[in-house]
Amino acid sequence: MAPERIMLDVLRGAKRTPPPIWLMRQAGRYLPEYREMRKTAGSFLDLCYNPDFAVEVTLQPIRRFGFDASILFSDILVVPHALGRKLEFHEGRGPIMEPIDLSQVDRLDGEGFHEHLEPVYETVRRLRAELPAETTLLGFCGAPWTVATYMIAGHGTPDQAPARLATFRQPAEMTRLLDLVAEQSAEYLIRQIDAGADAVQIFDSWSGVLDEAAFETCCIEPVRKIVERVRAVHPDTPIIGFPKGAGSLYDSYRAKTGVTALGLDWSVPLSQARKLQAQGAVQGNLDPLRLVAGGRALEEGIDRILEGLGDGPLIFNLGHGITPQAPIAHVEAMIARVRNASGRG
Repeated sequence: MAPERIMLDVLRGAKRTPPPIWLMRQAGRYLPEYREMRKTAGSFLDLCYNPDFAVEVTLQPIRRFGFDASILFSDILVVPHALGRKLEFHEGRGPIMEPIDLSQVDRLDGEGFHEHLEPVYETVRRLRAELPAETTLLGFCGAPWTVATYMIAGHGTPDQAPARLATFRQPAEMTRLLDLVAEQSAEYLIRQIDAGADAVQIFDSWSGVLDEAAFETCCIEPVRKIVERVRAVHPDTPIIGFPKGAGSLYDSYRAKTGVTALGLDWSVPLSQARKLQAQGAVQGNLDPLRLVAGGRALEEGIDRILEGLGDGPLIFNLGHGITPQAPIAHVEAMIARVRNASGRG
């Protein structure tokens, strides 16, 4: 019999003790082997688009830690890049894009979209062949709202005011942009699943800056369209939605979008998380700085999540990505504590 992929079991509603564990940004700058590969690759986009590099950095945390899931190494902005938008990554500044004028949305060129992203699909195919059979392979994309914030501002901003203003001033044009990104992102996820991804995650890292009405328009509706389109082709593939900072708006997110599981940021109270877990699997939600701090802060954070959510379908993860400052010894301690959970009362 083939080894069981326990994360898929949990995504479909099963309880497992100890729970499966993986970390957002688990392939990254906290690992010395990643930093060496980054030097070899040159630019960050070379790292994303060269399957030799992308496969290697994706496998690094699996070799070192044996996580239950491996997530494709790429970036959410490869989708607008494949639509013809200029994209660069500057050390210390992050992604820089040529800001889009919303009157130009209809000029975005989807021709050659999949050819541009073929190296990503090749990376997924190779990962599925090279990963341990028991390791779940995750594909991903950025949610249309979060992708649009970078397309409009050209870079990250503290509160994404440029995109929010565009939502209020040019609602029709903003809807066209979100619809286009949703359509292309769905096709991108479908190709990742075709190539071997077992499940996919949709990252909405900037959903928390919106009011309730804008959240409905900019976050819920575009993600619902992605889920609907992916399910039409791959009805059984689990989809994780991660609307970071959504607060009370998490409560109806799963029902309105159709995602299988919810990724929870660290601000979500465990009392709310338990109610969300009654509807299906949840993922999260350790504060990444507890991992940096280590010691008692880390142990208490882990134990509260396991005690609060361990009786239902739980995927242990951080409430956002691991930071470069996280010591490897703390990651090892966290994994050991989670995997020894069955030995505690």
